Amino acid sequence: QVQLVESGGGAVQTGGSLRLSCGFSGLPAVTYCVAWFRQFPGKERQALAQLRANGQTYVAEPVQGRFTTSKDANENILYLQINQLTPDNTAQYYCAAVASSEVCSDDIRSNNFRLGMRYWGTGTLVTISS
Repeated sequence: QVQLVESGGGAVQTGGSLRLSCGFSGLPAVTYCVAWFRQFPGKERQALAQLRANGQTYVAEPVQGRFTTSKDANENILYLQINQLTPDNTAQYYCAAVASSEVCSDDIRSNNFRLGMRYWGTGTLVTISS
C-alpha cells in the first residue's frame, strides 16, 4: 500500500527557511516518481520538484533558486528546501507519486504530469507572515 506523509510545514516569518519532508513507501522499485506540489486557494496544484526512481531530481523553472530538493541518503524521504520565504509562498504543499514511466518522463509543469499522479498525501500548510 502506497503511503505519502508530508511534514515540516508551519508558520514562519518572511525571510526564513523551511524544509518540508515527504516520507514515502509502497512504490514499485523499478519505476516511480515522487513530486512536490503546492496549491493556492482557488488554483490548480502546481508541480515544484520531482524525484525519479533513478535518483535524479528536478526543480521546476519558476521556483529554481529558492527551492531545492533532495532525497535522504538513508530513508525514503524527499525533502523540499525553501529559502528566502515570502508571503507568496503561503500555500498547501502536497507530496504525490505515480508508478508510470510515461507520466514521470513528462514535463513536470504539464497538465499530463499533474493529472497523472495517482497517490497524494494530505498536505502540509505553510504560512508566511509579513
